[in-house]
Amino acid sequence: LMVWLRRTTHYLFIVVVAVNSTLLTINAGDYIFYTDWARTSFVVFSVSQSTMLVVGAIYYMLFTGVPGTATYYATIMTIYTWVAKGAWFALGYPYDFVVTPVWIPSAMLLDLTYWATRRNKHAAIIIGGTLVGLSLPIFNMINLLLVRDPLEMAFKYPRPTLPPYMTPIEPQVGKFYNSPVALGSGAAAVLSVPIAALGAELNTWTYRWMAA
Repeated sequence: LMVWLRRTTHYLFIVVVAVNSTLLTINAGDYIFYTDWARTSFVVFSVSQSTMLVVGAIYYMLFTGVPGTATYYATIMTIYTWVAKGAWFALGYPYDFVVTPVWIPSAMLLDLTYWATRRNKHAAIIIGGTLVGLSLPIFNMINLLLVRDPLEMAFKYPRPTLPPYMTPIEPQVGKFYNSPVALGSGAAAVLSVPIAALGAELNTWTYRWMAA
């Protein structure tokens, strides 16, 4: 019974994190529509997606102890988001309204780190976390390159829920915003490491809770 409860707890947590990742994507993933703030939004998007990926992926990977599990987890997140993307499309929104993050290659780097360091948990946290944070914004450049013209899309499909305090007044320009990928990678690399450590600790806490 305890083994069954423990496994159920783990799998429930995995589903909860994957679903929340999808919800976060729906909210953060339409940075295309914040035309004047698109670069700033891309940085926020990069950090949020890197941290959400790494916390669930490392939790799941350390739970199974099998390199490759993080990639499997990222695939779950991707499928969830494509389903949500399809739902928005069915509601009449443009196909690129929700931007699906390119999670899988970053998760592969996490798996590779865990495998190459012979299942060293601390290496997975420090090296793997850094690699996820650095790489995810770079892989997400695919989204910036493939979506249709943001200005055209924004005027064609204005966001009805944009609150007044979020309405752009002037374009965001400045030295920090000239490269949203560089800033996103830097910030995400720093923040993904402690979040990866949190994912590893959640694994430990869950075991202790179930064993008590």
